[in-house]
Amino acid sequence: MFSRGAIGRDVVFRGIAVPGSESVEPRDQLVAVWRENKGQRFQNYRAVFTILDAPVVEREWLNLLAGGVGTSSLPRAWQRWRTTGRYFPLRAPKTLDIRTRDEQQPPDVGGATQLALIREYFAEDHTAFEPCAARLFQMAEPGLVDFEVTARVRDGGRDAIGRLRVGAHADGIFLDFALEAKCYAPGNSVGVREMSRLISRLRHRQFGVLVTTSFVDRQAYEEVRDDGHPVVVVAARDIVGILREHGISTPLETRAWLETNFAPSRRNHPE
Repeated sequence: MFSRGAIGRDVVFRGIAVPGSESVEPRDQLVAVWRENKGQRFQNYRAVFTILDAPVVEREWLNLLAGGVGTSSLPRAWQRWRTTGRYFPLRAPKTLDIRTRDEQQPPDVGGATQLALIREYFAEDHTAFEPCAARLFQMAEPGLVDFEVTARVRDGGRDAIGRLRVGAHADGIFLDFALEAKCYAPGNSVGVREMSRLISRLRHRQFGVLVTTSFVDRQAYEEVRDDGHPVVVVAARDIVGILREHGISTPLETRAWLETNFAPSRRNHPE
């Protein structure tokens, strides 16, 4: 598996990737996705791969693969997967997940346009973004069974509350969460004050969700992760990813989604 390098046509070898994963249901390992380009709809596919535990791969084998051979000097991890069908993934040491400002920004110009449309749609009343933020989190988490956008006079610092189901269907459990929504401009970050406000209002055994159309600044992000607060950050880049995973990838589709789900007369009362 290769990814794009930093300069020109450079590529970076990431490892041996094989189709599928033991942590993903077979039906979800290859999914057809509809996209639209210049008014024409077309079908694409989203596939799941596992990078095998082969930290060193001989260039000789890569050269043979490029030549259409690849039957000798087989890496051990590859042989085990072909023989047993079991996955032995390459695992990296666990680190604190603190994303930079750039890593939270939209991935491309199209994504920036989608975010701009959302900000514009809720420009007259940023609190009307709250049901949209809750809906985005629901789209990202299939296990979310219900949510309620709280009334402004009694929200206690929580814009929405809900429950997320985890575990097997026959014996799952419910986790309560509180959600805070911030419809901010691209250069306006979520700082320590806003994050502390959410954390201080989390009840016992609740986790928090921060949904923002911008990004969380470094200090606030570090404090959340260093102190182990159970807070999920859904930043601008994540919003774009959620929409695109649901086939909403163009400005026209984004506006249609907004107008269908959050009409002005019922923005604060989603179905």
